[in-house]
Amino acid sequence: MDKYVIEGGRKLCGTVVLQAAKNSVLPLLAASILTEKRVVIRDTPPITDVLCMAQILRELGAEVSFSGGNAVIESADASCHKISSVLTGELRSSVFMLGSLLTRFRRAIIAYPGGCDIGLRPIDLHLNALKRLGVVISEREGCIHCACERLRGAEILLDFPSVGATENILLAAVKAEGRTVITGAAKEPEIVDLQNFLNAMGAKVAGAGTDVIEIEGVGELSGVNYRPIRDRIEAGTFLIACAVCGGEVETAGLRADDLRLLLHKLRENGCKIHAKNDKIRIESSGMLKCNRRIETMPFPGFPTDLQAQATALNAGAEGCSLIVENLFETRFKYVPELQKMGADIEVKDRHAFVRGVKRLHGASVVAGDLRGGAALVIAALGAEGRTEVLDLSHIDRGYADFRGKLKRLGAEIKRVRV
Repeated sequence: MDKYVIEGGRKLCGTVVLQAAKNSVLPLLAASILTEKRVVIRDTPPITDVLCMAQILRELGAEVSFSGGNAVIESADASCHKISSVLTGELRSSVFMLGSLLTRFRRAIIAYPGGCDIGLRPIDLHLNALKRLGVVISEREGCIHCACERLRGAEILLDFPSVGATENILLAAVKAEGRTVITGAAKEPEIVDLQNFLNAMGAKVAGAGTDVIEIEGVGELSGVNYRPIRDRIEAGTFLIACAVCGGEVETAGLRADDLRLLLHKLRENGCKIHAKNDKIRIESSGMLKCNRRIETMPFPGFPTDLQAQATALNAGAEGCSLIVENLFETRFKYVPELQKMGADIEVKDRHAFVRGVKRLHGASVVAGDLRGGAALVIAALGAEGRTEVLDLSHIDRGYADFRGKLKRLGAEIKRVRV
């Protein structure tokens, strides 16, 4: 097990070249088996979630290699429609494979997916939508068994704009007979990216980015060489880190529209934000004011994946803040670790009441999930003294070269084997 050793109090200055979006690359990898032709996904970050998804594809019989930062998938010989419980237990995004497997094999067996322990994430929306497309589903021995003679287009209404369910429907409907309409679809930029990826393969998908997506099934899909969008959560993490530490940081590769609400909140904190084309620059004195309220919502609302980082910011700002988590009921599990650093936070159900303190102090803390771990690193960067952040396996799931990028910005951070 590795840990970060961080000396707080250093300003951050420089440019961060953003990695491809984790939440885009994973469904693109799942989509790669929709064709027997070669698929190349450029600039694929070597994060553990990506490596786990690659191993799932290998178990199905595909060949996956990484060359020059690109993922190359050859799935002509893929023949297996079952994913082992070991891999699904490690990766929540393995659930995306249901739609792809059903399209390719008309069969799928998958254990219930895992990932970060941030609360219940039921997949009823996924399963009910697949049933609308003609899939027969049973559950036994801890696995979901899906089968169909053929996939048929249908009208599907989502009660909640689930990103995963929207993506699974797209993957299942793209070669289904007839037309599928998703009403109440998720609007995240990653949905648009999946649409663009599929259309580059010859699919007929329209409407991504709105709450109605239409899919006309096609007979065949071709290979593709594709560059995914940049990671808006990584961008937000570095912008928040600069806000906490003070300094001037620019992210490269992302449009401001994809982080509009975060940028608004950072202005509330007292930061200056400049955005042009795909560059976002933040200037911060490090003397911040609390946000009165942050409430997570589906896109274009405040991202749940930036809630922990925003809480870390407010913990060391002037004033009081209310953080409301609407999507995952146990996503405040990182708060006791922030409290070890002197944070004054009271959690009740899905609400966190934050009373900002003048400055947090160093401590030994444990990263219990991906975004909570990033929040602890941000808190440590702005804290007085030394902090040790243990169990980096969670952080490695979503951030490539996190230490290196922070160090190049001026942070004093080491990665040490425990």
